[in-house]
Amino acid sequence: MTNFQSLSPQQLQEIKSTLWERYRQFRSRKITLDMTRGKPCAEQLDLALGMLDSTDGIHYLAEDGTDCRNYGGLDGIPEARALFAAYMGVGVDEIIIGASSSLNMMHDTFMRAMVNGVTENTTPWMKQPHVKFLCPSPGYDRHFFICEYLGIEMITVDINDDGPDMDCIEDLVANDDSIKGIWCVPKFSNPTGIVYADEVVDRLANMNVKAQDFRIFWDNAYAVHDLEDTPAELKNILSACKQAGNADRVLMWGSTSKISFAGSGIAMMAGSKANMEHAKRQMAFQTIGPDKLNQLRHVRFFKTMAGIEDHMQKHAAILKPKFDAVQTSLENELGGKNIAEWSKPRGGYFVSLNTMEGCAGAVVDLAAEAGVKLTPAGSTFPYKKDPLDRNIRIAPSFPPLEDIQQAMELVGICIQMVSIDKLLPSQ
Repeated sequence: MTNFQSLSPQQLQEIKSTLWERYRQFRSRKITLDMTRGKPCAEQLDLALGMLDSTDGIHYLAEDGTDCRNYGGLDGIPEARALFAAYMGVGVDEIIIGASSSLNMMHDTFMRAMVNGVTENTTPWMKQPHVKFLCPSPGYDRHFFICEYLGIEMITVDINDDGPDMDCIEDLVANDDSIKGIWCVPKFSNPTGIVYADEVVDRLANMNVKAQDFRIFWDNAYAVHDLEDTPAELKNILSACKQAGNADRVLMWGSTSKISFAGSGIAMMAGSKANMEHAKRQMAFQTIGPDKLNQLRHVRFFKTMAGIEDHMQKHAAILKPKFDAVQTSLENELGGKNIAEWSKPRGGYFVSLNTMEGCAGAVVDLAAEAGVKLTPAGSTFPYKKDPLDRNIRIAPSFPPLEDIQQAMELVGICIQMVSIDKLLPSQ
């Protein structure tokens, strides 16, 4: 492969002519491919179809005798708490089993903090002069949407290969009591795919914070979503916070949205017993309890953590060829050309692709004109503003394998064309 940055303008123009012909061929096919969201494909959803038969209309009692058809059970049936406490690495009195959406639980946690404070003894965020949140970026757009919706100022923090920039974070939180928390996707981070190093987890747990009501929002969405046989290890943040004497600092979430059914899974929130009791006292005004029959279905289908892990190996068998196709296509089109770099995740749902500065938006637009819809450039940053206009999130889970191969070939062509325009001298 030839380094584009070492080529003459004439050589670049010749390459662009060839690329333009390939691009026109793609456009003539009138393909329509959507790679904007990390959704499970139908084959993945089919893996959990047996769950629909796990409650037969006769056996609807939880192990403690609770009739799962009726009201009640604010924090979940006992067997669901036990199974997903193991999943989250917490005690059974440190978890709340919710409905289907962990994002919903995160949003509600923000709302409770805004209206009533994070504890009974802290001032509600809405009554404080200013509220800020740290946002390691590139990151998860829907996290940022919550902050933007509530008028919470977002502070962009770089994310490195081992996690967010802790030198920057420690300096910020030690000196500004309006910084109330940080978003974290600690394992197979969305979209970079990195896993937080032990040192990063420990520094988050131990750092000095000026705000008494500071919280780590720990969205461990991809806890068991490994693509390789050897799982990536993530240090337990709650244990680290307890050891540091900051047990109440972290709030954790997870869900089965990308394990069972994306729209009909179960979500969970975990943290110290004090944090969970505080949340339950406020939740009691909002709901009489979640769908306990769905909790029962999940427990009877998976049974144990080993059952969940075995199930996720089936997911990996479907997903890994798609991720491999992304890597192969990007390497074939862009390898050695010094115009792009991309992540090689061991799990999760995304590949993070960086173009040359100032090129991502044009690449996304050019791909869309030829029928491949990507996540809008900028979406992985607060306020949808990538300061360098270079990050593109690739979501290969939903389309069929052959479509991914086509789509990534086109993306590679688009990146080369836009990069050449960037490198050519201004007319």
